[in-house]
Amino acid sequence: MLLDPATAERFARLALECVVREYPNKIAHTLQSDADARPPRELTPAFYGCYDWHSAVHGHWTLARVARAFPGTPLASRVQAALVRNITPETIAGEVRYLDAPGRAAFERPYGLAWLLQLSAELRVSKSPLAQVIEPLETAAARKLEEWLPKLPYPDRSGQHSNTAFALGLMIDWARVVGDGREKLPFASTIRFYNGDHNGPIAFEPAGEDFFSPCLAEADLMRRVCTPQEFADWLAAFLPDIPNLRPVAPTDPSDGKLAHFDGLNLSRAWMLFGIAKGLPDNDPRRLRLLLTADAHRDAGLAAVSGAHYEGSHWLGTFAVYLETMDLEDRPTGLRRVR
Repeated sequence: MLLDPATAERFARLALECVVREYPNKIAHTLQSDADARPPRELTPAFYGCYDWHSAVHGHWTLARVARAFPGTPLASRVQAALVRNITPETIAGEVRYLDAPGRAAFERPYGLAWLLQLSAELRVSKSPLAQVIEPLETAAARKLEEWLPKLPYPDRSGQHSNTAFALGLMIDWARVVGDGREKLPFASTIRFYNGDHNGPIAFEPAGEDFFSPCLAEADLMRRVCTPQEFADWLAAFLPDIPNLRPVAPTDPSDGKLAHFDGLNLSRAWMLFGIAKGLPDNDPRRLRLLLTADAHRDAGLAAVSGAHYEGSHWLGTFAVYLETMDLEDRPTGLRRVR
């Protein structure tokens, strides 16, 4: 783990300030009647802060991850108190009612729902009593995604929230924690969408407001379902030449959309590290991938601050996800379908 206590404190502070900050708030909310015109804290009583629902969810994941990384510390006590305050049987029941209400089939799909599963997985791995509290919402979110995936004819290859590869990666990581065969559907969807891909158009990246690399997200997903040699062969067809990627910088970090590039550096870093991890130890591409990942890591972490709420409400999560990658149980070695 690369996260040190002082840096963890800084990132956790961003999340602690965020998860109870209701405004400004951008709600992805469909009104069915006047009765639905209510403040965020009443609509989604557990995850009403952090500008939007998905950021509130992964802000809580940040707190749970920091608590597991630094158990028994004052920092862990503070973040646990925030988790216990927001995640209660009453607030989770309210979240389930909201998610299951008519007209919300596509609410936060797939990004926010996949992060909810990741939060649940973190609480499970931490053996937190909150894992049982959040389970009804975990069940509802998983059901929404599992009903949707078989009907999805093509993957979304954008560089923002609707990207299918990133969500499938979180689903697979969650399913491996839960067990009970929950991995079958995201595994099969991964193969259906990406197994035959070749010549990924990474030269066209990034688009103007990306915080993911579509090509790297796909590769980071495929390494989860391949043996190292299978992944080496697949990657050679998908990215015949390892791209010479350089960190990007937003022209205006106070602009919520342009600030996405700071997140792109962080997500590129963890995806490049993951891709290198998925290759055989003696693969000559590993060094190039790791060096490129390091450059993006340095640029991305330097941009995480509280200077602009447009970035601070979510970049801390991306930083913690990157810096605690080794806490994830992401085994490779599962044979992909021919």
